[in-house]
Amino acid sequence: MKTAIMTVGNELVTGRIRDKNAAVIAKGIHAQGWQVIAVVSVGDNKQDMAWALNGLLSRADAVIVTGGLGPTADDVTTAAVAEILGLPLYRDEAVLRRIMDLFAARGLKWTENNAKQAYFPAGARIIPNPVGTADGFALRHGEGLIVVIPGVPSEAARMFAEGVLPLLRETFPGRAKAVASRTFKLFGLPEAAVDEALSGLDPAGRGVEIGFYPEFPENHLVVTARADDAAEASRRLEETCREVETRLRRYIFAYDEDTLEGVVSSLLMERGLTLAVAESCTGGLITDRLTDVPGSSAFLIQGIVAYSNRAKMALLGVPEEVLLAHGAVSDQTAVLMARGVRAAAGTDLGLSVTGIAGPTGGSEEKPVGTVYMALADNERSLCRRYRFRWNRRRNKIISSQAALILLKDYLMGE
Repeated sequence: MKTAIMTVGNELVTGRIRDKNAAVIAKGIHAQGWQVIAVVSVGDNKQDMAWALNGLLSRADAVIVTGGLGPTADDVTTAAVAEILGLPLYRDEAVLRRIMDLFAARGLKWTENNAKQAYFPAGARIIPNPVGTADGFALRHGEGLIVVIPGVPSEAARMFAEGVLPLLRETFPGRAKAVASRTFKLFGLPEAAVDEALSGLDPAGRGVEIGFYPEFPENHLVVTARADDAAEASRRLEETCREVETRLRRYIFAYDEDTLEGVVSSLLMERGLTLAVAESCTGGLITDRLTDVPGSSAFLIQGIVAYSNRAKMALLGVPEEVLLAHGAVSDQTAVLMARGVRAAAGTDLGLSVTGIAGPTGGSEEKPVGTVYMALADNERSLCRRYRFRWNRRRNKIISSQAALILLKDYLMGE
C-alpha cells in the first residue's frame, strides 16, 4: 500500500520547530510493510493545502495529515479538507460536550472558539483523542482514504498508534505483509565503510532491505524482512542478521531500542559494580546520559566536573607537577583523574575524560579535538587517545560516546 504524509503548520515551513510527527508516522507505516511515497509540509494556508493534498491523493492509497485542528483562526485544516472534497461542515454535539466537560474537569475557562474543534466534514469518521481536545477524522475519497489528526506530537503519536493504524488495516485488508526488523547500532565505523563491509551480501535477493541511518555519533543499520507470513519474514531476517553480525561484530554496541548508556548500565548492575565519573571537556554529559537510565543510582555514586586545573587538583588529587609537566589534556592527567574520582567516591571503577573541545586551545602537539579518557579499577588503569574533527558540541558528544564505549569494552572483557 502506498501512503503519504502531509504535516501542516507555519512553524514547520519557517523552521521554528522540527517535524517530529512525520518521522513517527513514517516509521510506523514502514513497520507494517507499507510504503511512504512522500512527506510534504505546508503552512496554515488553504490554497497550499489543496495543492499538496490533491497531488498526494493522486498517487497514494492513504494520506495522513497532521496539524491545524486547534481553536485559533490559523487552524484551518478541517475547513480546507472539507472544501477540497466539496463537503459541508457539521457540528458533532457529542464531541462538543466532551470538550466542554474536559475544560470543566481541568478548571479551564471556556471560550466559544473552542467549539471549532467539534466541527467535521460531513460523512467523516471521528478518531478520538485520548489526551487532548482535538479529535481527528477520516474520510473515504474514491478508493483512497484521508486521515487527519492533531499536530501536537504527543497526541499525534498516540492517535496514530491507537486510531490510525487499526483504521488503515481495516480499510485495506490484505495489503500488509508480515514484517520483521532489527536495528544494529554501531560506533567507530563511517557509513561508507559499513556499506563496504556489507558488499556482496545481496539483501534484495534474500527478500530483505537494509537501510543506513546516521544518528551522530552512531550509525544505525536497519534490516527489514517482508514476507507473506511471519515465520518466513523471521527466517529471512535471522539469516541476514547472522551475516551482518559476522561482518560488523566489533562495531556493534546495541540493538533495536537499546542505548549505549542502557547497555553499560545493565552490565554494571549485572556485575554489581559501582562507578564514579570525572569530566572536564564533556562538562557532565557522561553523567547526564547515565542518569537518564532508570535505576542508575544502583551503580552511579558520584560525578565531578573538574574543568579547571585547580578543580582537578582539589577534587581529584591530580598533582600540580603533573599538570605543569604534561598538561591537563594528557594520558597522565586522565589516568590520575580516573583514579582520583574512584578514591574520592569509594567505587569499584573510575571513569574520566579530558580534552580540547575547540574551536580554540589547540597546539601542534595537541590539536583541537584531542581527547584522553581513562578507566581505573583497583588493579590497573586503561587510557585511550582520540583526535576528533567536529565542532565544539559534537566533540563533546562523541567524547561521551567514546568514554562509554571504553567502559562497555572493559565490562565485556574486550
